[in-house]
Amino acid sequence: MAAFTMYSTPWCGYCHRLKGQLKRAGIEFAEVDIEQVPDAAKIVEKVNNGNQTVPTVVFPDGTAMTNPSIAQIADKLVA
Repeated sequence: MAAFTMYSTPWCGYCHRLKGQLKRAGIEFAEVDIEQVPDAAKIVEKVNNGNQTVPTVVFPDGTAMTNPSIAQIADKLVA
């Protein structure tokens, strides 16, 4: 089961880096391409004061992080 949802785009270098780190750490996540899912872009804009900044990570409790490090995500998951 996915621990969180990561909103991204195919061309985002930061997204590619974070995805690789998460996969190597064995952390499961759902990924949504905001260019393919218009409602997802709206979620990202809401979290980021109108900006479509990716990667944006949204956790099941409704909290979000923008361009987080793997350490920040790991800390959130154990909290």
